[in-house]
Amino acid sequence: MKINIAMGGTPPHVSEILMGEDVMERVPGALEAALGGRSAYWIWDEAVWSLWGRKALDLGWPVQRDGQVILFTASEPDKRLASVEFLARRLVNAGANRDSAIIAVGGGVTGDVAGFLASIYMRGIPCFQVPTTLLAQVDSSIGGKTGVDLPEGKNLLGTFQQPKQVYIDPGFITTLPDEELRQGMSEVIKSAMIGDEVLWKFVENSSDAIKKREPDALLRVISASCLLKSRIVEADEKEFGRRRVLNLGHTVGHALEKLTGFRLKHGDCVATGMVAAATLSHRLGKMQAEDLERLESVCGIWGMPVRIPASIESQAIVDAIHTDKKRIGEKLHFIMPVRIGEVIESTGINYGEFSKILKSLGAG
Repeated sequence: MKINIAMGGTPPHVSEILMGEDVMERVPGALEAALGGRSAYWIWDEAVWSLWGRKALDLGWPVQRDGQVILFTASEPDKRLASVEFLARRLVNAGANRDSAIIAVGGGVTGDVAGFLASIYMRGIPCFQVPTTLLAQVDSSIGGKTGVDLPEGKNLLGTFQQPKQVYIDPGFITTLPDEELRQGMSEVIKSAMIGDEVLWKFVENSSDAIKKREPDALLRVISASCLLKSRIVEADEKEFGRRRVLNLGHTVGHALEKLTGFRLKHGDCVATGMVAAATLSHRLGKMQAEDLERLESVCGIWGMPVRIPASIESQAIVDAIHTDKKRIGEKLHFIMPVRIGEVIESTGINYGEFSKILKSLGAG
């Protein structure tokens, strides 16, 4: 399966997503054609290299054609400028130039950091993404957002640069820990809540198949999520309007990540953030109680937290949101679900009412 994301601009450009059970085998040929003679430099999550590096070599991936593999410790605390500088200096010393390309192999942190580096290295070189976690396959590798964190908040430094190609193979998910599968499913649930009621019903009814990593079930949720996001990105690449719906759950989610020093994982925080947004929507009379309960139920199936730790003060969450890049002026910006498969954007939320909702969900 192939999805093209066609963007405007001068010149217009297309980002290709290749997905399927045979994509690992197709990488050498597809990559050679897409590189067009450019030298390729590989940035691998070191944990992924230990699991999949040998198979990649056996399949003929041109991993060692132009230089050494650069291994990267890809945890959330490593998503920072120091990592970008480390990787950039490795590229310089390996001989990478403006006719080179970066190929990122790993999860969301690897893709975000390598993509950011590609967008600024010698004023920009192409990037290819090989996402190996469900979260990266359904969300972070798609759409061209790159970036790193600051102590003050998530993704405060970043760029928009579309990957030239994204190679998605559900086979990588077979070695993914259950906890990491859960993080990706949070983004799948988000996609379904935003605009795909059919996907929502599939997730509600097929959790066992997904947990067993059945290829057909994985491809179903991956392809549906990618298709939804790709069409939104096509319409609004730089997030001036429609693309903001993809931030459902992320306003509170990013605050929770920051306030816990990233001890809580991204997908879990987004799940809690979605429940907070849905609770707010219900309190404002926009979402039916039944749909809120369905959201809490499907999160519960996957063991996602739907309450805020009591150790986190509601005011601390509000303060963290003030430094969130998604804030518009001085207003609290929120994407709120109104039913399964539909969300709205609101920028006039009362801070006092919002704080009460946070406390009702367990915040101190």
